[in-house]
Amino acid sequence: MTRPSPTGLYCCGCQKDVPARLTDGREVYPHRPDLFGLTFWKCDTCGNYVGCHHKTKDRTRPLGNIPTKELKNARQHIHRILDPIWQKGKVPRGKLYAKIAEELGIAEYHTAEIKTVEDARKVYAIVKRLAA
Repeated sequence: MTRPSPTGLYCCGCQKDVPARLTDGREVYPHRPDLFGLTFWKCDTCGNYVGCHHKTKDRTRPLGNIPTKELKNARQHIHRILDPIWQKGKVPRGKLYAKIAEELGIAEYHTAEIKTVEDARKVYAIVKRLAA
C-alpha cells in the first residue's frame, strides 16, 4: 500500500512524488462537519487529496496515491461494478483482485493504486467482463 516516502506521496495530478501535507476534513470538506475529524494527505501544488485508513491503528496511512477528481470518479465507478461481485459471494475478494492483477500483469491489484485514467479504463474493461 502507498505510504508517504522520504520524497513524498505520488500525486496523479502532478505525476510525481510530492511532499504531501497531512490535514483534516475541516480543510478538505469545510461544508461537511461530519468529516472534520478525518485525516487526509493533500498536495499543495494541485490541491488534490487522498483520505486515510481512519478505521485502523495507522490512522494516517493514505488510502492510495493522490488522485485527480477525474481519476477519483473512475475509481468509484470501478468499485460500483467490482464490489457487488465479491459482496454477493460470486468470487472471493482476494481471488477477484488476484485475477485483475494477473490480467494487468502486476503483482498485486488495488483500485487506490490506479494512477491514470487510461489504467482505470483497462481495469474497468476487465471488471465489466468479470461481472458478466
